[in-house]
Amino acid sequence: MLTPRPITVFGEVLFDCFPDGTEVLGGAPFNVAWHLRGFGLSPSFVSRVGTDARGEAIRSAMASWGLDTAFLQSDRSHPTGQVRVSIEEGEPHYDIVPESAYDVIQLPEVRTLPATGLLYHGTLALRHSASAAALASLKALHRGRIFLDVNLRSPWWSLPMVFPLLDDADHVKLNAAELALLATDPPAEEDGAGLAAAMHRFAERHHLQTLIVTRGALGALFWSEGEIVAVGAATPTQVVDTVGAGDGFAATVLLGLSQQWPLQKSLVHARDFAAELVSRRGATIDDAGVYKAFLTAWSSS
Repeated sequence: MLTPRPITVFGEVLFDCFPDGTEVLGGAPFNVAWHLRGFGLSPSFVSRVGTDARGEAIRSAMASWGLDTAFLQSDRSHPTGQVRVSIEEGEPHYDIVPESAYDVIQLPEVRTLPATGLLYHGTLALRHSASAAALASLKALHRGRIFLDVNLRSPWWSLPMVFPLLDDADHVKLNAAELALLATDPPAEEDGAGLAAAMHRFAERHHLQTLIVTRGALGALFWSEGEIVAVGAATPTQVVDTVGAGDGFAATVLLGLSQQWPLQKSLVHARDFAAELVSRRGATIDDAGVYKAFLTAWSSS
């Protein structure tokens, strides 16, 4: 049996704060780390929280779930990250609060971090130069593959910021809308042939090993070594909440890379796990039995 490759996850952890006072724990990198732990892995999660009640709540949740808190930094000057959610004419709007603790992540004690394996990160936490510098230092010391999960949130990104991240990455995941924003020759999303051609050009321009483009209900496309594989939509399910579906997809692909599954197998499993997530409220699942059931089913496929 192959030894799983270690995974380091770098980026934001925050609370989505709703008008009724409800607060939901999230942040794409945190969600990914949570799912990986649910699948039985032990990711190293590098982030930063304030010395406040929300920061303590995050530490407590991680400890209860069995997530290592050794690389969760504390900051006395910046509060734990928040996204203030407002509802205007029935539509949600998001205010990603700046100057949060995850904006100033510091380079951790790298001697205790895995130097090989997979390093996962997104784009939001890199809006501030401090966290961007910490990741750059971490990548310079890392001898394994880098997985970039693109998450474009205006006004917290720019082409000059994202392009170097793409060039550093081995594996990139984004959605079709993000590909259209980042490609020099954006495709028409509804044109499957045009999208495939744009993926070829994009992957070759940035010298990628793999490129994954998610398409919501249309499934996903996967580029590797000049070939594209399509994975259709999952079995129809009642959609309750789409928040975090992409994070579940990314976590399952990372699980497959760690376990060295065939790439198409990883995509199919990622699609099916994301479909389970959208049938539930929230971006994570706190029932270990759900993850165990998926692992059992996948072990026989």
